[in-house]
Amino acid sequence: MDGRRRQWLTTALAAAGAVAWPVRAAQAVNVALSARNSLYHLPLVLAQRLGYFRQQGLQVTLLSHESGHAAVAAVLRGQADVLAGAFEHVFELQQRGHFFQAFAQMTATPMVSLGVTGSRLDLRSWQELKSARIGVSALGSGTHWMSSLWLLRHGLQPQDVTFVEVGTSAAALGALWEGQVDALCNPDPVIHWLEQRGELRVIAEARTSSGVQQLAGGALPGGCLMAREEFLVRQPQVAQALAEGLMQALLWLQTAGPTDLFKTVPVAPWISDRSVYLGALEKLREAYPRQLEIQEEAVFNAWRHHVRVAAHASASRHQLTRSFTNAFAVRPRKARTTG
Repeated sequence: MDGRRRQWLTTALAAAGAVAWPVRAAQAVNVALSARNSLYHLPLVLAQRLGYFRQQGLQVTLLSHESGHAAVAAVLRGQADVLAGAFEHVFELQQRGHFFQAFAQMTATPMVSLGVTGSRLDLRSWQELKSARIGVSALGSGTHWMSSLWLLRHGLQPQDVTFVEVGTSAAALGALWEGQVDALCNPDPVIHWLEQRGELRVIAEARTSSGVQQLAGGALPGGCLMAREEFLVRQPQVAQALAEGLMQALLWLQTAGPTDLFKTVPVAPWISDRSVYLGALEKLREAYPRQLEIQEEAVFNAWRHHVRVAAHASASRHQLTRSFTNAFAVRPRKARTTG
């Protein structure tokens, strides 16, 4: 992309936040994601179930995949317009020459945990994880990246373990029950449910801001909506409508009581006790943000840690600031504070 086109792109995105873009009725939008039944994507799923996207003139279809890596592939193949998942996918896509931007934050933390199982339940030291098999949704996924960071934080190298692709939700449970892994990194409610059953012990978590601070020495971006830069320029009204619907879902979630949640929250079929699901949700309340903006310091902190895992990676400050835009996230907040 030449300098003139890049300048035009920046100007167009900046203008998008200030314009009340009209959306024609029932404009179809495909969003690729992984772990649809996880609490990680709850705001997105709620926005669809509660009709907030419909109110914005969108017909949103959520295309669920077994990993964030597979969801990325679906967007690159043109099967989806928007990607929902870990911010780190933007870094990986940039390194591959695909310029995507995160444009709305769904969660304030990465919302995953690492737990040990089976013969490792009594693990006393991280050094005992050497040669362990750690289940992640996929290689190159957010769970893979976070697991690698935890290993580095505790004096191990990613190559000291074997990462096993197990997917998410039911597939991850199957891998654990079949003894394919010694540890598992996944989002809730899978991890919380296994904890409640005594089948897994959490040794590291990025559910809470304190857990993220302990790992990264500062904030990290949570789950985000992302799209190609060209899509955001061509269809700013769609990005704005997605942001508006997502903000409404987050506001609903902040005030929803148990009865509201029982009626509305989709429960994974493998959880027979809804109270377990709600217990997992209560643990994560603080991780659902009150605004959609992505914080620059969190992005830069994520990059500092990203290069520890992907030593070959390189990016300029301009590329990092280009990895996200708050043009569409600001308007819902302003409307809420002035309305």
